[in-house]
Amino acid sequence: MRRIDRHPIVAAPVGRREVQFSFDGERLTGYEGEALSSALAAAGVAAFSRHKKAEAPQGIFCANGQCSQCTVIVDGLARKACITPLAAGMDVRSLAGLPALPAADRAFAGAEKRLLSCDVLVVGGGPSGLSAAAELARMGLSVILADDKAELGGKLVLQTHKFFGSEADCYAGTRGIDIARRLEEELRRLPNVTILAHSPVVGVYKDRKAGVYVDYTRYALVDFTALVVASGAREKSVLFPGNDLPGVYGAGAFQTMVNRDLVRPAGRVLIVGSGNVGLIAAYHALQAGIEVVGIVDVLGKVGGYKVHADKIVRMGVPVYLSTTVVAVEGDGRVERATIARVDGSFRPLLDTAQTFEVDTVLVAAGLSPCDEFYRQARAFGFLAVSAGDAEEIAEASSAMFGGRIAALSLAKMLGKKVEIDASWIEKREVLKSRPGDRVPRGPVVATESWTPVFFCEEEIPCNPCTTVCPTKSIKLLPRRGNILDLPYFEGKDCRGCAACVAICPGLAISLIRRIDEAWTEVLLPYEFLADFEPGARLPLLDKDGNFLEDAELLKKTYYKKHKTWVLAFKVSAANAPRAIGIRVQDEASIRPLPEPRFEYLPDDAIVCRCERVTVGEIVRFVKENGVQDVNQLKSLRVGMGACGSKTCSVLLPQVLRRAGLDPAKVEPGTLRPLNMEVPMGDLVNEGGYGESGAAGRHAGGEP
Repeated sequence: MRRIDRHPIVAAPVGRREVQFSFDGERLTGYEGEALSSALAAAGVAAFSRHKKAEAPQGIFCANGQCSQCTVIVDGLARKACITPLAAGMDVRSLAGLPALPAADRAFAGAEKRLLSCDVLVVGGGPSGLSAAAELARMGLSVILADDKAELGGKLVLQTHKFFGSEADCYAGTRGIDIARRLEEELRRLPNVTILAHSPVVGVYKDRKAGVYVDYTRYALVDFTALVVASGAREKSVLFPGNDLPGVYGAGAFQTMVNRDLVRPAGRVLIVGSGNVGLIAAYHALQAGIEVVGIVDVLGKVGGYKVHADKIVRMGVPVYLSTTVVAVEGDGRVERATIARVDGSFRPLLDTAQTFEVDTVLVAAGLSPCDEFYRQARAFGFLAVSAGDAEEIAEASSAMFGGRIAALSLAKMLGKKVEIDASWIEKREVLKSRPGDRVPRGPVVATESWTPVFFCEEEIPCNPCTTVCPTKSIKLLPRRGNILDLPYFEGKDCRGCAACVAICPGLAISLIRRIDEAWTEVLLPYEFLADFEPGARLPLLDKDGNFLEDAELLKKTYYKKHKTWVLAFKVSAANAPRAIGIRVQDEASIRPLPEPRFEYLPDDAIVCRCERVTVGEIVRFVKENGVQDVNQLKSLRVGMGACGSKTCSVLLPQVLRRAGLDPAKVEPGTLRPLNMEVPMGDLVNEGGYGESGAAGRHAGGEP
């Protein structure tokens, strides 16, 4: 079983009931109520189905209920494994081609239709949705919040790392999983909020109603006066041969399995994309005991925070810039990936190719907003606002302020006399800032007193180290006048408490103190299982990942509040001011094969995953038929699959450009009435959920 029994941050759930189920006749075990996809991944299942085209294997891709790659047959019915809770005795079978229609063996018995109503419907329970719902409820408005997950918090529930930003305003220095818990607890204390968890909004209609698929089993309508769309973002796919193989999936799917479900779905991974999502995914992989052969980015610079990239590099993970994925190959699942440097036009230089043996490729190549409902609502003339990633892709810290600002904007539309605090807007702009200047730091000399050493050089919104220093000796360099400024030590009374070392999200602060002329004591942060004792010798690295020396561990201290170890080392005086990293994986983990091994077929890259339509097929069709409307591509089945064009619509502009068209001059595709599949039986039984109990919770009660 590929289970994570010990994790440095996440505690394994207790009291879970182990149940048996079968997959293609083989008896397996899992935990009752966990996602079926995670139970299958834990059992080593990579291919969930076979596509109707060439019987191509398909595996999990989004783990978010938005695509159809994980569809299986459960007790005779087609179900998405990632949103289907595991139950004892399930008969699960891989889907071969299209599923057969179930027999209509029961007459319609009728159902009581119940129409829910509210002042404001909030779509999405991530950081912006939770913040918006709480703000609206505090103004006396009745709120229904609907979210597609059983646990509120959005992507926060997948984030085991400490957040950047402002400690006072958005919980900087706190881990995402803990922020999610705080936001949800705050919302549940408000009496005029109804929460429909595990219940996605699937449609917004002209009569000012929304369709909600309650608990993925019952369809209901919600009558609302105004709408907050905080539905987040979906990950972009990338075009390369083999991008549809089982084992190629979004970083969010990986984080879902590893951090939420404590399943280790991979042994060795390659990550595509050096933005914050890709960098964080590498960190999460290492914490789960998974080797990371490298991070690849076609651009010439790291896309995320430099402090994130620095800590990943000094843990032993290389970052390959100006590099692309040439091909991913394997027999039924990922077995190897080939990368190569690119020229000035981003074309691969095949003579620079390197092939790595991996079983997983994580795609972290950016996000696209899930803003369809907002656009529909505005087209219908409804009072509606968007918030969080549905409005603009940014960090979760910014999304919290965005939700509050969106709520107040909507309240004004509804006639409430409210004013938006100008400081909120200013803070939000700072929190969503791109990295600023890089400010080099001068050398630090160890003395007999403790001295902090700061390894962050890039201006990003972050201040937790200044808030935890008991002597207030850490200040922000007054350069910009906000939390983009870098921290520095005033030279006053450092007590060596190491609170700044433990709270730093970038693991970019050390403490040093001279032992004698030859040796210095160094305190370093560590967020992995510290299965070693004083006297052990560990490899220390500098900011750029260069090996310094094997240093003796003097002691280790666990900071429970921050879930971080602080390790004390005896380090040579010359290396002590430069030591900041502890290598997690050795160089053997990142070596490529002696010779590259790949077949380069660029036109074979899959654009439409649901219908398996390739780049070459679309380009030929566009040229032969004078395409001027994306809807014409439906002749090829582009966008006609189960996901409703959520993946391929983002990729189509670059394919159209390749065919010689300006995407801006091509008529966009028509949105579907529903944004995900709802079985006809559940639509017929609209609102009828009396037999299974309440659809959601109204501050702990029924809606």
